[in-house]
Amino acid sequence: QVQFVESGGGLVQPGGSLRLSCAASGFTLGYYAITWFRQAPGKEREGVSCITSSDRSTYYADSVKGRFTISRDNAKNTVYLQMNSLKPEDTAVYYCAKSRYFYCSGYGVTPERRRYDHDYWGQGTQVTVSS
Repeated sequence: QVQFVESGGGLVQPGGSLRLSCAASGFTLGYYAITWFRQAPGKEREGVSCITSSDRSTYYADSVKGRFTISRDNAKNTVYLQMNSLKPEDTAVYYCAKSRYFYCSGYGVTPERRRYDHDYWGQGTQVTVSS
């Protein structure tokens, strides 16, 4: 059974950092792209960052480019999201999700299509950026 366990969320001041972890089980992590999504209250779930199965390509939403870094350790079945220079607008529940494919959804796809490209989701971890 495919499962994800996200951890590392919490309360942080603006400008601070957090490192999220996504521990996967039930499938071979190295065969699939993995995406971090987030959902703030009243907003749709959006893709934040994705990493391909080969670790050769990544995707970042414009809102997090230069501040967030995604990485993976297939030996540990874990994907990470390092978040620096956090802003109040980064406040959301963060989810990791397994892509149906080895590649990331392209920059031009709609948010709805990006969500459709993923078939398993974690339960999420809350990130709150506030002073």
